Amino acid sequence: MTLTFHWFLPTYGDSRDVVGGGHGLPPGSAGGARPATLPYLRQIVHAAEQLGFVGALTPTGAWCEDAWLTTAMLADTTERLKFLVAFRPGLVSPTLAAQMAATYQRHSQGRLLLNVVTGGESHEQRAYGDFLDKDARYARTDEFLHIVRSLWRGETVSFAGEHLKVEEARLNRLPDPVPDVYFGGSSPAAGQVAARHVDAYLTWGEPPAAVAEKIAWVNGLAAAEGRTLRQGIRLHVISRDTAEQAWAQARRLLDGIDPATVAQVQAGLARSESEGQKRMLALHGGKRDDLEIYPNLWAGVGLVRGGAGTALVGSHTEVADRIEEYHRLGITEFILSGHPHVEEAYWFGEGVLPILRERGLWRHPYEPAASEPASIPFAAAGTR
Repeated sequence: MTLTFHWFLPTYGDSRDVVGGGHGLPPGSAGGARPATLPYLRQIVHAAEQLGFVGALTPTGAWCEDAWLTTAMLADTTERLKFLVAFRPGLVSPTLAAQMAATYQRHSQGRLLLNVVTGGESHEQRAYGDFLDKDARYARTDEFLHIVRSLWRGETVSFAGEHLKVEEARLNRLPDPVPDVYFGGSSPAAGQVAARHVDAYLTWGEPPAAVAEKIAWVNGLAAAEGRTLRQGIRLHVISRDTAEQAWAQARRLLDGIDPATVAQVQAGLARSESEGQKRMLALHGGKRDDLEIYPNLWAGVGLVRGGAGTALVGSHTEVADRIEEYHRLGITEFILSGHPHVEEAYWFGEGVLPILRERGLWRHPYEPAASEPASIPFAAAGTR
């Protein structure tokens, strides 16, 4: 199986330094030297499509722009790139969400993917008017996806659950194709939702042994439901021609992080209810030293950013080696990002992807399976 790579849309701003913000942090905590304007985001999606990324993850939360609206306004900018739209069930009715997805598929020619984010921060959920606790939010997500999946199959749905209720809900037009559902979560409740409903399970970039353990866990839950899942991982990346150049860039990023900002961000993230966030925090403990937690795996981003906090750092060959190592565990999809997102897309796309192509692990998604010999007019005609 060839690997699938997605890039990232920083709809909170971009910079040559690490941009803070993310899950569990308040509005205004993100932002950079490059505002998240549509013209700038178009540069990123153009680069991603050209280089061979299949999709672009777009985050959700009070710290960034709305993912549905932003990507809908970018869809005409590209021809093939898909948009992995993060959204939170419970903030919109399941029937409306199913309808929105169907509309998006028609107008984008089938280029919607969905990243379901249950929400691991009660204080952030309450800002949106959601006062359920964490376990109840996962129970609601389970009901939500049951309803949405049923509607996408063309069923008329009447459902009365603990959190959601619909009567004779039905879509006028079905999504074509049905968008794949991506989902991450490390708690027992999250595992059950993944096993029952999603197409691809996502983990943040932990060392391979921890990732292998999580994959075995969620695959076992899915097998008990009679299902199989694709496995994906979310990472940042710093890839250069040499390892020395890559680590020099990592050190430059670390030098640009103010210690007071680290303390403030870590204090905010410490109250997170997310098991995944707790695992990210444990990788660095808020300290600036010993951040290479596994060969070529650097935890520096997580000092000022909630959510995905680790980066692959090294030469193009070393980064390719780590990707191949994760692939041997069962990972087939990689969602990557870098600071800044235009330049790092090219470093990875022109440096690492050709190596993976040579190893038979990747091919450009928009190239034909086999190149045909060139046809030169009149080449067969004899000279006279």
